[in-house]
Amino acid sequence: MKTPIYLDYQATTPLAPEAAAAMRPWIEEQFANPHSPSRLGREAAAAIEVARGRVMEALTTPKVTVTSDCHSGTLYFTSGATEALNWALKGAAARLPPNRRKIVTLATEHAAVLDTVEWLATQGFETDILPVGLDGLVDLTLAENRIDHRTGLVAAMLVNNEIGVVQPIAELGALAKAKGALVLCDAVQGFGRVPLPVHACDMAAISAHKVHGPKGIGALWVREGTPLDALLHGGGQEGGLRSGTLSPALCVGFGEAARLLVERRDADRTHVRRLASLARDAMASWTLNGSAGGRYPGNLNLRRAGVDAVRLLSEVREVAFSAGSACASGSGRPSHVLAALGLSGAEARSSIRLGFGRYTSEEELLRALALIRVRFISDDGARVQEAEGGDGDRLLDVAQAAGQPLEGTCEGQMACSTCHVIVAAEDFEKLPPASEEEEDLLDLALHVTRTSRLACQIMLGGQLETLTVRMPGGARNMQGR
Repeated sequence: MKTPIYLDYQATTPLAPEAAAAMRPWIEEQFANPHSPSRLGREAAAAIEVARGRVMEALTTPKVTVTSDCHSGTLYFTSGATEALNWALKGAAARLPPNRRKIVTLATEHAAVLDTVEWLATQGFETDILPVGLDGLVDLTLAENRIDHRTGLVAAMLVNNEIGVVQPIAELGALAKAKGALVLCDAVQGFGRVPLPVHACDMAAISAHKVHGPKGIGALWVREGTPLDALLHGGGQEGGLRSGTLSPALCVGFGEAARLLVERRDADRTHVRRLASLARDAMASWTLNGSAGGRYPGNLNLRRAGVDAVRLLSEVREVAFSAGSACASGSGRPSHVLAALGLSGAEARSSIRLGFGRYTSEEELLRALALIRVRFISDDGARVQEAEGGDGDRLLDVAQAAGQPLEGTCEGQMACSTCHVIVAAEDFEKLPPASEEEEDLLDLALHVTRTSRLACQIMLGGQLETLTVRMPGGARNMQGR
């Protein structure tokens, strides 16, 4: 089976070949425990420290401040961003003074934040979930009013994983610090792509597999002096704050992915912006969910009336994309992000998420966006067969490739007047108009309706999700069939 075109970069990214190559020796030959005092163990530990430095560098590339950066803190490796966010929230909350047990976050945060904050509420903490506007962005005036002297911790996402909007972290951080509160930033989707105002943060969570690194490793950056309890206890690794044997292979893979983020920063940014422009043009009839300007361009969350996103996912198997957060999809929960924007249930169900990046070519992106499902139905309306077409394909060619005979066709030679098909009324208006020659031939045909066309003249257009056609019995009768 042919590998689908991958447009789900917010769920995970393809592993960079360079990262895979860098990891291999640490899996196959250099397998020592990095916490062992042996020579091999020390070599593994040294490789981890090199990787740590590379991730630290990528964390503030490009830099947004020259007065404060990530080197005023420590980067701790974790098993992923979910652990990092849980650790930051629970570890910081445990150290909050009695008069500052209020935690403020946003309604569009990742479940790893919202579910943890909900758990903290059961432990006696006051929680305040700020709403967002239709554009997905928090109102800073509202935030200023809600972040008060009782607030001990503010958690906000840099780039939203479902709709791609960029929250004003620097401004939120300033509001929090003015009231003496700590700031946690979920920087997973923006890491290496969108400038992170580290000066406004006390903690930041990141993940390797969202930046072409391996799964199973993330990190939490913690500003020096930030009070934080350990989440995991045991061997005392990572400065005694995060116990557990580190994987040299995963750390090295993360480090190499981070190195590539810095090296390819400008090329990646230019490429993604170009892809986003092509995608927006190709999907012009769809409505963008979230801010059009304040967003990361490699994430497009789009909706269109009448679309069933779940069904579309199952039918367009040639493309890997999403109807929302991959992390929440397994839970069966509807998108809390789209609900927070004020979308109705129908609008949320008609929304899809397209994610692209470094390894997405322009050709495959346009091919993916142009895929159309052609449904052939019988005279009584029963579905006979489905076939795949693309933008600019002829309906007759698609039918022949699928082995679906259109009775009475002229095989594209315009040699007879009987190859009219009936197009579903909702699709008919979206097809290019008939030519004069086609209109003349249709005038000669029997049982012509307002939605009749010639199969050899119909060109598929990318604005169609599906095209439903049938051959009427009258066409076969004209051939004496």
